[in-house]
Amino acid sequence: MKKALLVLSLVLFALTLSGQREPELPPPPTTRILFVFDASKSMYGRWQSGTKIEVARRLMTKMLDSLAQLENRPFQLALRVYGHQKPSPPQDCNDTKLEVGFGPRNIGKIKKTLKTIKPRGTTPIARSLLRSSTDFPKCDNCRNIIVLITDGIEACDEDPCAASRLLQKRGIALKPFVIGIGHDLEFKNTFECVGQYFDASDEKTFRKVLDIVVSQALDNTTAQVNLLDLEKRPSETDVAMTFYDRVSGRAMYNYVHTMNYAGVPDTLILDPLMSYRLVVHTIPPVTLDSVHLVAGRHNHIGLPAARGQLEIKQPGVRGVSDVKCIIRKEGEGQTLHVQDMNSSQKYLVGKYEVEILTLPRYRQVVEVGQVTTTTLKIPPPGKASFSSPSAGYGGLFEEQGDELVWVTDLNPELSRFSYDLQPGNYRIIFRSKSAQNTLYSINKSFSVHSGENVIVKLK
Repeated sequence: MKKALLVLSLVLFALTLSGQREPELPPPPTTRILFVFDASKSMYGRWQSGTKIEVARRLMTKMLDSLAQLENRPFQLALRVYGHQKPSPPQDCNDTKLEVGFGPRNIGKIKKTLKTIKPRGTTPIARSLLRSSTDFPKCDNCRNIIVLITDGIEACDEDPCAASRLLQKRGIALKPFVIGIGHDLEFKNTFECVGQYFDASDEKTFRKVLDIVVSQALDNTTAQVNLLDLEKRPSETDVAMTFYDRVSGRAMYNYVHTMNYAGVPDTLILDPLMSYRLVVHTIPPVTLDSVHLVAGRHNHIGLPAARGQLEIKQPGVRGVSDVKCIIRKEGEGQTLHVQDMNSSQKYLVGKYEVEILTLPRYRQVVEVGQVTTTTLKIPPPGKASFSSPSAGYGGLFEEQGDELVWVTDLNPELSRFSYDLQPGNYRIIFRSKSAQNTLYSINKSFSVHSGENVIVKLK
């Protein structure tokens, strides 16, 4: 009987564990690569083992054959060509066309199209980049990449750099890859503002560059965010963080920082083709304005984020009260947080000004230390109750020596009212609505003690 009960218990335990499944990870994005191919008449120029167009066709075809083997990878390809429809002269800067659109299993169609292209015209690079904005169909889980393959610079007196920036800022495509065929340093300087430039000075380099570009476009890059304490150890965790695209300003990734089972910051998979602004949502937030990832490597991203706990308590008051506590960095006017009374909150280590919205307001500077809890206790309030034959005007003041410090105005519609006040000495100045003479003003001093009720009659 005992053995049967043990077996039943183990079965029930296993069923319980099976119900606690890890949440499903979102599907990886589809990578869409648009090749923008130069077919201007200069591509008939001699280069290594043949003409530039012959070499480019051959090596592109080999690269496409390799991609065709990656059936399990979520990617799509498309081909835009410029300079192949109209002869030059005369120059036609609209000579750019999407020859093969995005779609599944279209590599054969792209290879066939490349074979039929004949270089004829000019080099409208900027206009080709701008027209490519319509080449990417709407997709909620896609990353769009442009690979520009060219042997010449812009020939239509337009700005490829501005066109590239516009595509990136609008979130249409990531920073393009630019492969320059057989050109000099000036050619490189011209295109570095357009995208990540690769100089293919010979056939062998061109083949390697194609492999590098496709690998960077398709392969994942990992990173970990190290939230460093005062000893530079990555010990901070459990805080939200956001990676923004530095060009478009869009929030690309939102995560809660996690320590994995080995006790180190968890591994993230990030797009290496973007530069990021990282915001860790501590109080106050920590920002890293420029994060550049090295593709194909595990990247470490470090930020100082040592934190401690601030607890604000009012003894005698149970649970979270309605009293709010304003938290500011010492010497700064900006409100960082509004914390509830009888609660705890983590802040970056440092000094803070705490303003508690009691009557009167309670102000104190506190210092938050690393991995410690700083407790601020304020005395519980007392109650002051007021009664008058009629409603009237006036105010309540705290007596600080000979000085009267305003606490609150009285409600002119009430003849009976009360306030929860911090312990101290007070004065009320009051005049009934019916009194038409200043000399009928009433002022009375009284004291408030924690947990006690004082009654003040305004007669």
